[in-house]
Amino acid sequence: MYKLKQIPEDFIVNEVTDIELNPKGSYSYFVLKKRDYATPSAVEKIAKFLNITVKKIGYAGAKDRRAVTTQLISVEGLPDKVKKFKDYLIELKYKGRGDTAIYLGRLKGNNFEITIRNIKKKPKKISKFMNLFDEQRFSINNVEIGKHLVKKDFRKAVEVLIGNNGHYEKQIKEYHEQTNNAINSLRKVPIHTLVFFIHAYQSEIWNQCAKKIAKDIYLPIIGFGTEFKNKKIKKIVESIMEKEGINYRDFIIKQMPELTFEGNSRRIYAKVKKLKIGKLENDELNKGMKKVTLTFFLDKGCYATMAVRNMIF
Repeated sequence: MYKLKQIPEDFIVNEVTDIELNPKGSYSYFVLKKRDYATPSAVEKIAKFLNITVKKIGYAGAKDRRAVTTQLISVEGLPDKVKKFKDYLIELKYKGRGDTAIYLGRLKGNNFEITIRNIKKKPKKISKFMNLFDEQRFSINNVEIGKHLVKKDFRKAVEVLIGNNGHYEKQIKEYHEQTNNAINSLRKVPIHTLVFFIHAYQSEIWNQCAKKIAKDIYLPIIGFGTEFKNKKIKKIVESIMEKEGINYRDFIIKQMPELTFEGNSRRIYAKVKKLKIGKLENDELNKGMKKVTLTFFLDKGCYATMAVRNMIF
């Protein structure tokens, strides 16, 4: 079985963005380079150092943890204290100023340099692949928590969340035990994390639909404003929603309006651009096996791990 990410340097990701600079802008942009560190965790660490809330730091996407990645982040104002930030796994480099905060999805895509290990032959060259959301989106309980949020079962969402072993769970558990207020307990979680739970559930539904349809079309990511032109596609999607016990209006969350989603769309097949497959070399980490390095570009929202899987199988 092929191996990815045996070491962080096996998976190098460089974000491509079109952010415009303005010396008089109210936001500061920094290039965040991290090794073996999740984006939300890195942002939390930076926010804590600057003594600001994580809401004041924006980023376009959560990059892989087990990797070496670079991406742009925005910070309100120009905090001089950033210059003193030091961490052996996280590096910040000032890029300039601009007029807007960076937000989820505000990127063109990513360049990848990936080393595949424990193989015997070269991967095949592909031009496209089924653009499913991969396991990074789902983690252990992300889908379950997202589903509880959509169904307005906030108490159950808190129960599942505090069963995890993460950054916020202890604080949330203590607060929930004191107040017995599920919604306020959830508000102890950074908004981008709560949004990610909803996205995980939407992604799970989308994957189920895409596998049934398997055509090169744009397929809606379900939200309260989702509309269909194709009746057959609509029937497939709504049959899966019925099985899940949800409807479009469930994505309006009045108790937590910031989690309300109108919907979006995503192409079922993604293009692999500028693909280069290197030479087979001896794999120093797996005796008797070979390794190869791939470089390619994917548009935003596409998973390199899915592209690699389609090159191998």
